[in-house]
Amino acid sequence: MSSYISSNANRFYTALESAYGNVAAVTSTNRIPALKLAVAQQLEVTTRKDKTGTRTFPGLPAGGRLRTAFELRTFLTSWQQAAGPSNNAPSPDTLPGPAYGPLFQAALGGAPLEFAGGTVASSTGTGSLVFQAAHGLAAGQAVSCGGEIRFVAAIASATAVQLNAPFTVLPAAGAAVAPTVTYVPATELPSVSVYDYWSPATAVQRLLCGAAIDQMDILLNGDYQEFHFSGIAQDLLDSGSFSSGEGALASFPVEPALGAFDYSIVPGNMGEAWLGASPSQFFTITGGTVTLKNGLATRAKEFGTNLPQAIMPGVRTVTAAFELYSMDDSATIGLYQAARQQSPISVMFQLGQAQGLMMGVNMNSVIPEVPEFEDGQNRLQWKFRGSRAQGTVDNEITVAFG
Repeated sequence: MSSYISSNANRFYTALESAYGNVAAVTSTNRIPALKLAVAQQLEVTTRKDKTGTRTFPGLPAGGRLRTAFELRTFLTSWQQAAGPSNNAPSPDTLPGPAYGPLFQAALGGAPLEFAGGTVASSTGTGSLVFQAAHGLAAGQAVSCGGEIRFVAAIASATAVQLNAPFTVLPAAGAAVAPTVTYVPATELPSVSVYDYWSPATAVQRLLCGAAIDQMDILLNGDYQEFHFSGIAQDLLDSGSFSSGEGALASFPVEPALGAFDYSIVPGNMGEAWLGASPSQFFTITGGTVTLKNGLATRAKEFGTNLPQAIMPGVRTVTAAFELYSMDDSATIGLYQAARQQSPISVMFQLGQAQGLMMGVNMNSVIPEVPEFEDGQNRLQWKFRGSRAQGTVDNEITVAFG
């Protein structure tokens, strides 16, 4: 007997597409935790100016252009590192990072860089880290040790790197440096397929093909560490109206056999913040958002089709907005001085504090906006709004998991 469908009775999967709009196959390893998927598909409305002899709207012809917008919300959870065949070459048969990694790759553009880990030879309080063997790291790539994640600011030698900030507890000789996966910006953006399966199997199942990320938001210090992705898809397919050939498919895909799907959620208050020209750790952050906008446009005016044919990213905009309690220490005052002088600072947020449950966001050069004073509560807060990151070539932001 038919019944209402529970809003909790659905499962999400995502994978990178080999070509725009060509649906990517998924397995149980592509399943992602998620909070919500909102999809709006609208027909482009045009004005009919023919004289019909009446005031009644006679309707629009079928086959008009379609616009499909979406928003997907997920959060930081535990994940299993899949070791690739070499340091920076992900295995073609496994996910190089967390299951929602394709969404970060679609937002940033670059292929993920894997670091298999290593062993510490020595470290210093100034951020120098020396390995016992060649590290194979690149500038901007992440390392993880002792429940902390850091980014490589410079390569000192084949066995030594300079980190963007020191570890709070210096790794001793022989300590293990854990594997990481780093996502970096690139000029071009890939697209992803997003599957939305429901129970029972006879319900309408949905599939976004050619999903391109226009905006990514990383939210700090909420109930949980949340990620929001929104953008434009080529089309929204569904099991109720599917026609052969849509999304380069012969039939609507059946949901993969369910595998183990156990994960831990990271509380929103767990993490670290490092800010400043010479970064200092701040414990006074009360909230923040890192936003990436791709200025996305689509080739949607092509003759002979009602669907977009390609995605075209524009100028990338990366901003960091955060709030903190005002203090009279030199690090906090230094942020205000940098804002007044329009001097760049580095901004790094670590979300989570345990291996397999961590994410890092690093921006090497951010021009802070002059903070607003919020004095409506018992303690003075500063609000830094939309401070924009800058760089040279595709290096204004880096995201990593460890």
